[in-house]
Amino acid sequence: MGNLTYEDIFGKLVKSAYKGYLSKEMTRLNPQSDETLARYIESAAGQGDKKTIINKVKDCPPIPEGEECKCQVACLFDAIVKDEKGNVVIKTDACTSCGQCVKVCSHDALIDKKEFIPLVELLKNKKTPVFAIVAPAFVNQFGKNVTSGKLRAALKKLGFYGMVEVALFADMLTLKEALEFDLHVQKEGDFVLTSCCCPMWVAMIKKVYNKLIEHVSPSVSPMVACGRGVKKLHPEAKVVFIGPCIAKKAEAKEQDVKDAVDAVLTFQELQQIFTAVEINPEEMAEDESEHSSTAGRIYARTGGVSEAVAATLQRIRPERTINIKAVQADGIRECKKMLQEALEGNINANFYEGMGCEGGCVGGPKALIDRKEAAVKVNEYGDSALSKTPADNKYVLELLKQLGFKEIDELLEGRKSNMFKRDFK
Repeated sequence: MGNLTYEDIFGKLVKSAYKGYLSKEMTRLNPQSDETLARYIESAAGQGDKKTIINKVKDCPPIPEGEECKCQVACLFDAIVKDEKGNVVIKTDACTSCGQCVKVCSHDALIDKKEFIPLVELLKNKKTPVFAIVAPAFVNQFGKNVTSGKLRAALKKLGFYGMVEVALFADMLTLKEALEFDLHVQKEGDFVLTSCCCPMWVAMIKKVYNKLIEHVSPSVSPMVACGRGVKKLHPEAKVVFIGPCIAKKAEAKEQDVKDAVDAVLTFQELQQIFTAVEINPEEMAEDESEHSSTAGRIYARTGGVSEAVAATLQRIRPERTINIKAVQADGIRECKKMLQEALEGNINANFYEGMGCEGGCVGGPKALIDRKEAAVKVNEYGDSALSKTPADNKYVLELLKQLGFKEIDELLEGRKSNMFKRDFK
């Protein structure tokens, strides 16, 4: 590959795709038909197996005696093993596509597939509306002065029809989670495991701690809710989720929710795209249109879901005598510990929230700024919202009506629509 990195290749392919010479650029980048380089190019171009997120493109050099494989240590699901020659092998049945192995691999042997290049023609010809839906963790990721309005304008310049903050649909899921808690926690000892919004947390429960499935709230993630909401209002649209998480690429392809999102980009990928096509979000004019509440905005950091649901429950069910007593797990290790304790019957809360990345989504492997700084900015953005809970947010309530929910109680399982329902059992 010479001095080219995987990210360099992606940037060059983005630029050539927009300018109309993608095939020539792919050939030019690999004149000697190098097999490893071909794998990098294929993955950067979004080609190959559509279901595979983490790709192994080459073998690592031998590990010195006494040292451990960083990728294997980083994988907390035992999905990375060594073959008889000492080479890394990914066990696809155990892999959650969390991206931690990609984050620590110092040899660029493990990479995550990019999904942007196949979208370029759609963005260029504008015959199909393509919506960008952006994770609540976006605040300050693309520059200190990049507001949601500036980011929306930059995405429209790329060719997107519009941008929706996923926080708006996190608001709706907050209402649903509050109602689910009200329904299922009736006495001391009852508890729920929230399904919003971390795919690693959900994957752990499904694959390792599946005896706890009956306690999982039957809700889709805000990403899925947002994708389905956009397509309900714009049936011909394509939807692209943008966030700091690699695991969202895998979630978007799960059988029961694959209708919601057509592609996933990480924040790092979007920054590389902006650089390749010379778009600076900080220089864009404001294009504001968001109306999410504090509740939806703070989903981006650990504890945000619990706080949002607790405040909303108090708002819509003030007469309850059993309120939310929440615990949060910050990072995979804490998630595993907390779930193991629950499995053993050591129940010390009635609302369990788990975030696979330390700090929550702001600590995702493809975030652009430090997670502590990001959490502060997320809180500031949450504090600036006009409504504290979705129950007070007239925009959320009106949008729910447009989606077919006349009353918020219709969000409960089976009462109106399966748009926001997921069956983990």
